[in-house]
Amino acid sequence: MDRAPGTPRPPRRRLAAWSAAVTLALATAGLAATAAPASAADVNNVVNAGFESGLSGWTCSAGSGTTVSSPVHSGTSALKATPAGQDNAQCTQTVAVKPNSSYTLSSWVQGGYTYLGVTGTGTTDVSTWTPDTTSWKQLSTSFTTGANTTSVTVYTHGWYGQAAYYADDVSLYGPDGGGTGGGTTPPTVPAAPTGLAVSATTSSSASLTWSTSSGATGYNVYENGAKVSSTTGTSATLTGLSAATSYSFQVTATNAAGESQKSAAVTATTASTGTGGNTGGSLPKHAVTGYWQNFNNGAKVQKISDVPAAYDIIAVAFADASTTPGAVTFTLDSADLGGYTADQFKADIKAKQAAGKKV
Repeated sequence: MDRAPGTPRPPRRRLAAWSAAVTLALATAGLAATAAPASAADVNNVVNAGFESGLSGWTCSAGSGTTVSSPVHSGTSALKATPAGQDNAQCTQTVAVKPNSSYTLSSWVQGGYTYLGVTGTGTTDVSTWTPDTTSWKQLSTSFTTGANTTSVTVYTHGWYGQAAYYADDVSLYGPDGGGTGGGTTPPTVPAAPTGLAVSATTSSSASLTWSTSSGATGYNVYENGAKVSSTTGTSATLTGLSAATSYSFQVTATNAAGESQKSAAVTATTASTGTGGNTGGSLPKHAVTGYWQNFNNGAKVQKISDVPAAYDIIAVAFADASTTPGAVTFTLDSADLGGYTADQFKADIKAKQAAGKKV
């Protein structure tokens, strides 16, 4: 089609060039987000990196930040910051660093849009981010300080109108800047826990124990391959299970460096409904069933207290017919037991139950 004189062409080539420049810039930013390995002499220069001391050392805009006990990546606390209105929930900390030195900034994050970055580097300030995530994700970026740089400002923030974000285990690894940071050497991922065992089951729960994993700050419990619980101790009780059902359990160890491989699996079978605790999955070796009666059929009459200790289950029932069709009454006839009273009968039941018997 002929174009009228003087009609400009759409700036397609210029737009394409601008798009390529943006792509290159984003690719460069992606390279900056790659974490460099820490050297043996590097330390974490961040104060209160895991928010175990509340917000000590941190400043959050417009009161947007708080600490929570769940979810956490490790330890018992994490940062929760909520954007509102024109505030993006930025939390900052000024960290002492050394001039002309390389540093790696990282943090574990979860929730809404989350940004991690640093300003005041004396060279090129860097940042990285992630969109919404429902599980913990590590953000990392690296930079080099300028010749006169002795401190930088580390920050996290969300995005306007987005959901709250969570951050935990913030680290700035590099040469010790001489501040009041953790001064700890970079952690390594702990080994998988050992000694996982089932300590008890009921019809709806299973209790687990395991051995401490060196360097771990927490543990995750997996049920049939899915994570169901987190704890800082070496035991856990899983509830809400189905009766008479087999489950497979595994445990992992966690710290600021990440999560270990899963432990060897153990299997637990819950008890049938109404049977209470079950650690062996089978009936006791001995059981006795008896009944109280108002006629003599030659059966031995005995007190509950006289049942031999070898019997673990004692089933007792007694009833008398009444003049009302279909109705029965319950009255203890103690004539053949030397005045065995109802109070003695109840006391004997409690004594057997206290000894671990089922009456």
